[in-house]
Amino acid sequence: MELSRIRALRGPNLWSRHTSIEVVVHCDENESAISRIRGLEARLRSRFPGLGHLQLRREIGPVPLARVLEIATLGLQSQAGCPVTFSRTQPTVETGVYQVVVEYSEEEVGRLALELAHQLIVAAVDDAPFDLTGALTRLRELDEDVRLGPSTGAIVQAAAVRGIPFRRLTRGSMVQFGWGSKQRRIQAAEMDSTSAIAEAIAQDKELTKRLLEAAGVPVPTGRPVRDAADAWAAALEIGLPVVVKPQDGNQGKGVTVNIDTREPLEAAYEVASEFRDDVMVEKYLPGQDFRLLVVGDRLVAAARRDPPLVIGDGQRTVRELVDQVNADPRRGEGHATSLTKIRFDDIALARLELQGLTADAVPPKGARVVLRNNANLSTGGAATDVTDDVHPEVAARAVAAAKMIGLDICGVDVVCDSVLRPLEEQNGGIVEVNAAPGLRMHLSPSFGKGRAVGEAIVGAMFPEGSNGRIPVVAVTGTNGKTTTVRLIAHILAASGLRVGMTNTDGVYVQGRQIDSGDCSGPKSARNVLLHPDVDAAVFETARGGMLREGLAFDECQVAVVTNIGDGDHLGLNYITTVEDLAVLKRVIVQNVAKTGTAVLNAADPMVSRMADECRGKVTFFAKDRYLPVMAAHRAQGNRVVYVDGTVLVAAEGLMRHRIPLDEVPITRGGTIAFQVENVMAAVAAAWATGTDWDAIHSGLASFRTDLDNAPGRFNLFNHHGATVIADYGHNPDAMRALVQAVEAMPSRRRTVVISGAGDRRDDDIREQTRILGAAFDDVLLYEDACQRGRQTGEVVALLREGLSGAERAHHIEEIQGEFVAIDRALARLEPGDLCLILVDQVEEALAHLAQVTRQA
Repeated sequence: MELSRIRALRGPNLWSRHTSIEVVVHCDENESAISRIRGLEARLRSRFPGLGHLQLRREIGPVPLARVLEIATLGLQSQAGCPVTFSRTQPTVETGVYQVVVEYSEEEVGRLALELAHQLIVAAVDDAPFDLTGALTRLRELDEDVRLGPSTGAIVQAAAVRGIPFRRLTRGSMVQFGWGSKQRRIQAAEMDSTSAIAEAIAQDKELTKRLLEAAGVPVPTGRPVRDAADAWAAALEIGLPVVVKPQDGNQGKGVTVNIDTREPLEAAYEVASEFRDDVMVEKYLPGQDFRLLVVGDRLVAAARRDPPLVIGDGQRTVRELVDQVNADPRRGEGHATSLTKIRFDDIALARLELQGLTADAVPPKGARVVLRNNANLSTGGAATDVTDDVHPEVAARAVAAAKMIGLDICGVDVVCDSVLRPLEEQNGGIVEVNAAPGLRMHLSPSFGKGRAVGEAIVGAMFPEGSNGRIPVVAVTGTNGKTTTVRLIAHILAASGLRVGMTNTDGVYVQGRQIDSGDCSGPKSARNVLLHPDVDAAVFETARGGMLREGLAFDECQVAVVTNIGDGDHLGLNYITTVEDLAVLKRVIVQNVAKTGTAVLNAADPMVSRMADECRGKVTFFAKDRYLPVMAAHRAQGNRVVYVDGTVLVAAEGLMRHRIPLDEVPITRGGTIAFQVENVMAAVAAAWATGTDWDAIHSGLASFRTDLDNAPGRFNLFNHHGATVIADYGHNPDAMRALVQAVEAMPSRRRTVVISGAGDRRDDDIREQTRILGAAFDDVLLYEDACQRGRQTGEVVALLREGLSGAERAHHIEEIQGEFVAIDRALARLEPGDLCLILVDQVEEALAHLAQVTRQA
């Protein structure tokens, strides 16, 4: 069994809406059915008992090893704790070749699971050992390492529940919520609106204390110290007992509390100075340690933090008791789990010594053995939720502290006997204010109920009813995609929106090109959604990108399918028929939002049938309003766009909006049929986004198929009284549309300059010149700069075969080089002639044409 072409589908795709790993699997004759390999199923189950519940025996027909690979990849992830459920194995048109698709929650984990599943199968085939425990451990450790921690994960989950799109920007905790101009970003539990100054203040404990005192918030007295001797002097000034801690620190690192003699104080100074050069001494406030979480201008959670401790049972040593507590599955290393393992280090040993104990001592039954002075969860402490107990005055002081420092999300550390009474009544105080506070103690406290802090943080970024989405219009089809995309973007810009657009020519934001080349894939679309100056996005969504990675978005407001035709890369990536192509193209329709709209060509049966796959509404367009699909849709009061004579009509119920086609320049008064179809699709899409009709009129009237608006899309030039058309048509359907348009234009003699893309089927290349040979007098053939896997001369030979027996073409010539062919054609033109040039190197060819025709 061989694996090839492993892909990560990072968005909704041909197979599902899940993120998935896709791999092509080659099986030989024996591997096409596991029953042909004696004892294999038993060996597989013995190495991975998790396969037992998958009931391979109940499958209809032979079970190939590719299917086992699918099941094992999913099963390994599932047993490692990943929330995955979807998988599929699909035979291809090639015997023994399968496409295997398995959902993942983290891409790296999914890839490793596929690798381990392959190793499992190889081990079972060879009757060799397989370390299942080691494999699952690797997967769990990798998953813990790469997945979002509990704090960031809770915020992301809260956003997902509200339908707010998110994207992880780094391997760490930086996440973007929303798209374009509506986006917000977080880094762990810190918002993009938090200033660097506020964060710097929070890190400076002395400055924080002075600001809080100025705001009337109770804080313990204290000051910075220079050395151990100065620390003891400060302690005597303040009054024992005291706390020694780094002036700039977090997570309780280097903090020692309740110091009442000189020797422990000097030791505490040394510990604190290991973390920071600046150390401070402050009054120790007796009482319990509380963490209050402030988001915006309100308290959303509170917890009492208890230091790490064990309870003696009269039998086990302190070390054994710690190991027993650390065996709790809720405890882990770092911040990935709800609790952290208790550290058994020098600090713990020193704390034991103060209690007259050692690591090997056996505490009496019921004795509380404290292993640290501070109660931070990061050092093994525990938390008890007390949110409902917080006195309004205590909450008010916490909010005042957060505001004084300038933090949107703030962890306020309070020491007092109880949060049931105001701090001033019990000599309590605020000892620290923390930026980017950990949320674990509030999400999953050791005792009490978890609080919806993720929801509170999302609510502070996005008001109720806002989901951070901008209008996204996705356009696909065989022909007309790029012009339709450009026209929709032009109309939306006419309405005052800042538009981001991707197509086969590049990426554009507010009309400025920021990337070039074929940018019709998901990577370019994601870049547009990252851009803060984009109010609406229009994406050309090509088949290649959908196959490689899936969609760049989870759902769109509008999906437009222009048509489905022959010759658009059929035979590549196991898309072998027009029906296969339609299944792929309908992915954007399946991912229209429930409040969105699919804009579908009613004249194309394959496209019109996609309406059944749409979760939202459907607008049909076609020139003929009497088509059964159009008539039925209109009768139900739904939206349709059609042509009545020389007028485009948008209808819904009794409403009719009319646009004369002679006011839409790209249609040449309605004579260019394929441009009329593009306009109908664009009007329907703009209507679906809520664009007002004045903007739609204005956009249509000002759009030209010139080199700026639509390069390579029916661009018109005048050369010595002859009409020259440049177009990037590259399949049989495009040829038919161009011929229909040309036949509506008066001409004396017609010339066509054509090459062919090497990644099309032979018949599709021949069919292009069969169509053109019936409509043009002169045909000039040239070879593309890139043959896309073909031998030199192969494509031109196929084009010539298509001209065999041509009805009209009487002059056929082969030219070496695109620009030479263009110049040859232009030199032969006379007034009244028409020349169609099918360009390959679009930008360069158009620039050459513009220069030549200007000089004429």
